[in-house]
Amino acid sequence: MTDAILVLNAGSSSIKFALFEIHGTGGLVPTARGEVERLESTPHFVARDARGETLGERRWSGSQVDFRELLEEVIGWAEARLGDDALRAVGHRVVHGGTRFVAPCLVTPEVLDAMDALTPLAPLHQPHNLAPIRAITQARPRLPQVACFDTAFHHAMPRIASLFALPRALEGEGVRRYGFHGLSYEYIAQRLLALDPRLASGRLIAAHLGNGASLCAMHAGRSVDTTMGFTALDGLVMGTRCGDLDPGVVLYLERQRGMDAQQVEQMLYRESGLLGVSGGIASDMRTLLASNDPHAREAVELFAFRAAREVGALASSLGGVDGIVFTAGIGEHAPPVRAMVCERLAWLGVALDAAANAADADVISSPGSQIQVRVIPTDEEGMIARHALDAVSDEAR
Repeated sequence: MTDAILVLNAGSSSIKFALFEIHGTGGLVPTARGEVERLESTPHFVARDARGETLGERRWSGSQVDFRELLEEVIGWAEARLGDDALRAVGHRVVHGGTRFVAPCLVTPEVLDAMDALTPLAPLHQPHNLAPIRAITQARPRLPQVACFDTAFHHAMPRIASLFALPRALEGEGVRRYGFHGLSYEYIAQRLLALDPRLASGRLIAAHLGNGASLCAMHAGRSVDTTMGFTALDGLVMGTRCGDLDPGVVLYLERQRGMDAQQVEQMLYRESGLLGVSGGIASDMRTLLASNDPHAREAVELFAFRAAREVGALASSLGGVDGIVFTAGIGEHAPPVRAMVCERLAWLGVALDAAANAADADVISSPGSQIQVRVIPTDEEGMIARHALDAVSDEAR
């Protein structure tokens, strides 16, 4: 019987999961990944092995299914696959750690209450992240759970990079820049250290480009600045999120259109970004790249324009750039978007190797490029699994 770590990443419409078996003296081997999608309509559970072959599947129909039943399907499947008492811990992605949670930690009732108190800082994410923690606490109180925070990696940022130019009293309420996608950036920093220690010790800009998108400036593997701030709404153009926006637009929507906070929130989080700029064609970059519609093309161009513009800003925060890493869905799989971003960075000394870029090679910059450009697949689930194993191992010592 092999012990394992289960990783859960719960959102509003899906529960993504991954199973990692523990081998040898603490090595982690991913053996299955999957999700329960369409939580609020017709849930669909599927688990696949490393080759993509289906290991388990179930569909629900009819009336709304209780969340705890869906979660039990995931945990029960994992336990049946592993055998009794083989599940060492469950690791969770928690979007917001505030100023208190700067590292992964074992979940206790007090920790759960403290994470819940951060809900006003991430009202669209935190409740969904905490729901499975509560359910497992009730159903399996002896099973250790570890919370891993998307904000923790950016705790190292200089104080000046965390401030808003607002009245100081608001900072005491937690209104400041936090940054997100930290688990992805932490993985990239560690992976790059193994691939190219020299570059990892230098000035790097990592581009996590997916349905959610951000950039992070790192020096020697530590966060210096990032494009997301108080919420995951800030910064780059995203699939359905607007990114950087003049606050006056929100005032205009409220005063001239009579929109309330909930309507503005709906627009900025779910109706904007690539979806909004394309005129409703799609939030998916693959669909937009395949479209001949000029609105689709403009959405892609805006995405690249804003990404390149923010690279320039982060170059200032770093005092120069030695390397750029593309990661996440668009960053890993959309050569045309990488090319559009890099073309706008020629002034920095970026020179792309077109053939390497088209092939999704590890290094896509040309030999003569002043800045090395890489593509590194991210693994947030693997990062969470490592933190979860370390946490329960430390507790056992």
